[in-house]
Amino acid sequence: MVSLFAGSVSPAHAAGAKPRPNIVFILADDLGVKDLGNEGSVFYESPHIDRISELGMKFTRGYATCQVCSPSRASILTGKYPVNVGITTWIGDGSGPAWRGAKRFDSHLPAEYEHQLRASELTLAEVLRSAGYRTFFAGKWHLGDKGSWPEDHGFDINRGGWRVGGPTGGYFSPYQNPNLPDGPPGESLPIRLGQETAAFIEANHDRPFLAYLSFYSVHGPIQTSSKLWRKYRDKAVSAGEAQRESLAANGLPPRKAGERFVFDRRLAVRQVQDCPIYAGMIESMDNAVGIVLAKLEQHGLLENTIICFTSDNGGVSSGDAFSTSNLPYRGGKGRQWEGGIREPFYLYAPGVTQPGATCDVPVSGIDWYPTLLTLAGVPVPAEQRADGVSLVPLLQGASLPARPLYWHYPHYGNQGGEPSSILMDGDWKLIYYHEDERYELYNVANDVGERHDVLADQPDRARAMQSQLQAWLRETNAKLPAADPQFDAKKRQSRWDMLKTSGQAKLEAQHARFLQEDFSPNDNWWGSALAE
Repeated sequence: MVSLFAGSVSPAHAAGAKPRPNIVFILADDLGVKDLGNEGSVFYESPHIDRISELGMKFTRGYATCQVCSPSRASILTGKYPVNVGITTWIGDGSGPAWRGAKRFDSHLPAEYEHQLRASELTLAEVLRSAGYRTFFAGKWHLGDKGSWPEDHGFDINRGGWRVGGPTGGYFSPYQNPNLPDGPPGESLPIRLGQETAAFIEANHDRPFLAYLSFYSVHGPIQTSSKLWRKYRDKAVSAGEAQRESLAANGLPPRKAGERFVFDRRLAVRQVQDCPIYAGMIESMDNAVGIVLAKLEQHGLLENTIICFTSDNGGVSSGDAFSTSNLPYRGGKGRQWEGGIREPFYLYAPGVTQPGATCDVPVSGIDWYPTLLTLAGVPVPAEQRADGVSLVPLLQGASLPARPLYWHYPHYGNQGGEPSSILMDGDWKLIYYHEDERYELYNVANDVGERHDVLADQPDRARAMQSQLQAWLRETNAKLPAADPQFDAKKRQSRWDMLKTSGQAKLEAQHARFLQEDFSPNDNWWGSALAE
């Protein structure tokens, strides 16, 4: 069996032992699993991120712990399910009676939740810092306001992390970020974050470090440079009909010429990857990853640095910027189907992983915490009561005992998601809908698009999984949505009808406009020679 970097040594580090590995953790925001070249996209270009998957192990069934961002981010740092951290939706989302202000006319009031990461949580950064690591954070935090920023949870340095979930000033300087000084006008935000991370590596290359690069990309607003818009606009136009015809390969009828959206239950969903603005954002983020990898290579650190890459939730095919397609997976960010929770999940651990390795065992965001601590030879704190397991046996080509995975999202997604809880048992996925106490059952190996609910065909399995899921909700004291006594079904239906007709028509026109020769953006982005 391949030995780990440092074995099970104490935080003081045993005399003569191999230096602890550095850790570079790269987290994208809202990046879908099909948004990368190595995952099958023929439109987006991501050679540097693809390289991480080629260096180490790609988990083909890697999952975020929630279909929206803050809960997933909390899980990575704590090793716990969102229900056990108390953060079950993005921080700032409406809950209880305040939800009525969203004018969605929903039947239930979303559950209350915690609005910052608890000070009592022993984060990955805190545990590694106590073991002698220098710790660095760059980019999106979104786990609380001042007093609950990265520096309050174990990070020595914070470049750009604060309460917000998106880039307040957009993707070009000035950033309007209290923890990231502005660069020259037009400087690219992802490139800047890559440079800040590289500078930290430069200053700490001779000691163990954790560099946590948490991009704001590719969260809305979608913005790119003139050069990159032109590149991908031309690419999309030349692909033309081939993009639409690709729907047939995913078991769906091709849309009519010029159509990009189909209405699925509560909101229109993008079916085609051809948004040139979004593609440019992926390339800029990928170039920033390249800056970090180049710095590691410059100092000969690839042989002693763990590199991780993942995303916090599915790609935005509905709601927000409606910018990508997650096909063949159904739905996207905010939704309960695979498109909302299945993620890129790559881990390179030199001396442990084999280049180009893949693993089809379902793994979750709760597993990063125990896995990275194990690889670093740092004990997982028993008092943290992590829900995840170390994936080291899988990295070494061995197996893990089978286990269920759970999700609990008692909220409404801005992207059409419904209050739901999920149990994944191998290839079987049970979804429980809190509004009407209804279940759906899918076999995601045979039906990756979750088009065929087999609940009625599997009564024994369904009953057993229903009991198991409900028992887990009770054991975790999960907070549930409550029926709204002011609910008006006619108002909700009227809103859905509008979204399906004039709303979808408006979307089609807007996204067709992105590809027109004379398209020009808002005044606050591109136009600078510095824009990447």
